Amino acid sequence: MSPGSSTRPDLLPGTLDMLVLKTLLFGPRHGHGIATSIRQTTEGVLTVDHGSLYPALHRLQRDGLISAKWEVPAGKSREYKCYRLTAAGRKHLVHQESKWDEIVRAITRVLRPAPEG
Repeated sequence: MSPGSSTRPDLLPGTLDMLVLKTLLFGPRHGHGIATSIRQTTEGVLTVDHGSLYPALHRLQRDGLISAKWEVPAGKSREYKCYRLTAAGRKHLVHQESKWDEIVRAITRVLRPAPEG
């Protein structure tokens, strides 16, 4: 977040991809459903605009981490492109979560150092 910018936090590179993969871990969703899930899960702290989400979805699909298929969900009258996590995506997510945990621990050590003694 830069001075004078909105109060929304900036995401670290790769974070959006990880959030999308984690969201799809719980089942297939269309793009708007992914964005809604992220917003709801983070209690509105993180909102993903479609200008960021769809390029990420295309990149994840190109990399074989998700698949996409046009479907008509139950109770709907039109087709939506539904995204699913692939086996490669699951493996990648585990790796990314491990890296994320390491980064969080490192940042926490800087922000909340152990008392010297």
